[in-house]
Amino acid sequence: MPRVVSLFLPSWSTDRLRRKLGDAAPPPETPLVLIGREQRRRVVLAANAAAISAGLRIGMPATKAQALVTGLVVMDADPAADAEALERLALWALQRYAPIVAADPPDGLVIDSTGADHLHGGEALMLSGMVNRFFASGIFARAAVADSWGAAHACARFLADPTLVIPTGAQADAILGLPIAALRLDPAIVAGLRVLGFNTIGELASQPRAPLTLRFGPELGRRLDQVMGQVAEPIDPVRTPELVEVRRSFGEPIAAPETIARYTAKLVVQLCRALEEKGLGARRVDLLFHRVDSSYQAIRAGTATPVRDLKRLTRLLTDRIETIDPGFGIEIMSLTATHAEPLIERQVISSLVGEPQADVSGLIDSLGNRIGERRLYRLAPVASDVPERSVTRVAPMTPDNDETWPDDWPRPTRLLPHPERIETMALLPDHPPVSFTWRGIRRRVRRADGPERVFGEWWKRDAELAAVRDYFQVEDDAGERYWIFRSGDGEHGETGNHQWFLHGIFG
Repeated sequence: MPRVVSLFLPSWSTDRLRRKLGDAAPPPETPLVLIGREQRRRVVLAANAAAISAGLRIGMPATKAQALVTGLVVMDADPAADAEALERLALWALQRYAPIVAADPPDGLVIDSTGADHLHGGEALMLSGMVNRFFASGIFARAAVADSWGAAHACARFLADPTLVIPTGAQADAILGLPIAALRLDPAIVAGLRVLGFNTIGELASQPRAPLTLRFGPELGRRLDQVMGQVAEPIDPVRTPELVEVRRSFGEPIAAPETIARYTAKLVVQLCRALEEKGLGARRVDLLFHRVDSSYQAIRAGTATPVRDLKRLTRLLTDRIETIDPGFGIEIMSLTATHAEPLIERQVISSLVGEPQADVSGLIDSLGNRIGERRLYRLAPVASDVPERSVTRVAPMTPDNDETWPDDWPRPTRLLPHPERIETMALLPDHPPVSFTWRGIRRRVRRADGPERVFGEWWKRDAELAAVRDYFQVEDDAGERYWIFRSGDGEHGETGNHQWFLHGIFG
């Protein structure tokens, strides 16, 4: 079952203008409208949230908008620049989210996420991550995923807050109560249906088709079928000449998995040859299958490092051929390096007797494409004296930096994500506990070493200006070694609450 994401940018034109103007842009709370010509009239073509909350709407005459809202900022719209920016945004989404992405003018994107959501932790995490990226850039966004483009488009605009996942097969229940404006109909058709008393999609879907088609034409029935998922609506994916792409057309459609695998290997050879000419290596490749019914199927594979390895790329793509539904046949196959980086050749062995350095990038690629890129990481040191801030997650093949952990005192092999409260008996201020209770089990301390004093990072948080921790390494009667600390110096209340915590376990 296909899964389609609709990304709705309700104030795309005004948000884009604000980013372009930078510091010269009016404050977000100032009502802002963009004006353009509609035949001989000057009307509102776009408005920000403040203008809409003030009662303005798209299509309103510009003179009326200025009369209604005091202090309204009016600027000229640039629909051509908005459309061009939306195309660039679609290319950005193509490189990060799914192989099939297209602009959905004037204020959205459509993404066929079939088989790609697991790379981002699932549909819910994919949508929230997508929306948060836009929020961080100053662009308000809403997103929904459903079984069809029409249903996702309607839910993103009328239901998402700010994201919504419609379960497979449940789109009819979700959209029947939506207004008929959600069907992407011509405004004249929507106005005519409202005159007849139709307000929701459910009311329209329950009526006989013939009289409605006779009065409003075939578009109404087609949109109803598309939103219900009864009629396919192909997405024409965005592409740019800068992408390295190869394709193969077939005189007779193909469908057998072994045939698809054979031509996949041939396309990989062509793609690697094209990448070699440009000195590039592929980081993400998309294999698109153009079916005879004008729909698309796709496979996306990513790599941890830039590669031009024929066997590796072929294996990553052919391992997922069973997920492809050829339908009545595939007439075109195209392979695109949607993300490529310069590839620097490295010498594997420096001498005749040298041992080659182990290369685990192939294993990382296989695991990443199976369970998701975000689930693969390694830990790297960060310059911080606070233990929980001294480590971060990085991509598996990220080069090592110059940072390292302090070596004055040993660190536990297992650091808990958050320090856990323990009950202790200790003599303040400098003595370790005689015993402590952790997770309901009391442990008597046989040996201890410390304290190691760690100061708060006052330049990050004012609350840490006087904060300190005293860390101890302790060993219980069973020989287990733990890393515990007291919050505070044991004497002054402003340094901490003098409670004890367990922060790590030595192996």
